[in-house]
Amino acid sequence: MNQNTMNQSLGSSLSLFVIPRKKRVNAALRQALPSVKTKPTTIHRAIRYSLLAGGKRLRPLLCLAAAEACSSKGDPLEVAMPVACALECLHTYSLIHDDLPSMDDDDLRRGKPTCHHVFGEGIAILAGDALLTWSFELLTKVKPTKRYPLHVFFKEMTHAAGSQQLIAGQVADLEAEGKKCNRADISFIHQRKTAALIILSLRLGAMSVNATSQQLNALTSFGAALGLAYQIVDDILDETQPREQLGKSSGKDIIAQKATYPSVMGLSAALHEAKKQTNKAMMALKPFGKKGIMLELFARELLERTK
Repeated sequence: MNQNTMNQSLGSSLSLFVIPRKKRVNAALRQALPSVKTKPTTIHRAIRYSLLAGGKRLRPLLCLAAAEACSSKGDPLEVAMPVACALECLHTYSLIHDDLPSMDDDDLRRGKPTCHHVFGEGIAILAGDALLTWSFELLTKVKPTKRYPLHVFFKEMTHAAGSQQLIAGQVADLEAEGKKCNRADISFIHQRKTAALIILSLRLGAMSVNATSQQLNALTSFGAALGLAYQIVDDILDETQPREQLGKSSGKDIIAQKATYPSVMGLSAALHEAKKQTNKAMMALKPFGKKGIMLELFARELLERTK
């Protein structure tokens, strides 16, 4: 089997995993959210507009894949689904706020006009706030396990979304604009702005099926490397792909003088680093054996993606 045939086979296997699970996540999100007829209707239309606009659903899918890799009984998808939905609400909140004029000032997200362009800046801020709050309400639906009582799930999520992780990355990203940064500066931003929620997704999915501490440690290492690789590729695509391909604005990192791996290392070296981090991620999955195959396929796919 040549490399192209092998890649097609791996891509087909991943699609067979992704498509049905993505449908289940989308259905669960639609059911969980207030309808567009719920008063005040404007905020609920804005929430559903942003959350149901599409997207990769990467974080909930990684959550479900981690649950399946660690599960020994029952239906891990049903058990982990409340966590998966909470993660997507949390992620979408961060996107809405990231797109605001006071932040990255983007006009396109998931192939559609950004929330503040459709509903106004005030409603967009409140839609993000509501989704952040809703993510914690969804987390209350998680069934505690022997190793992980409910408060542990909340502690994990509040830490990852707080001022030392996700928000820290956003702050550092804003403050780095127009400044000369080194590799350590870039790594600090990416580890918090991107990797923190990817690690959280893997850990919460695993915790929902009562994963062992060894499994959690392996997934944390996997997520840290995968998160860096994912953001590096994202930065490369911003410089090399048109907005029609990406479904969001492109070329803005250069205009805004953003701190990125390509800006510090150049495109070629940045791609090499993404490959290095992907290999590191896949090495972390060795303890899972065949049960980690879908997570490995995610790592390969995210490295080779074009949007």
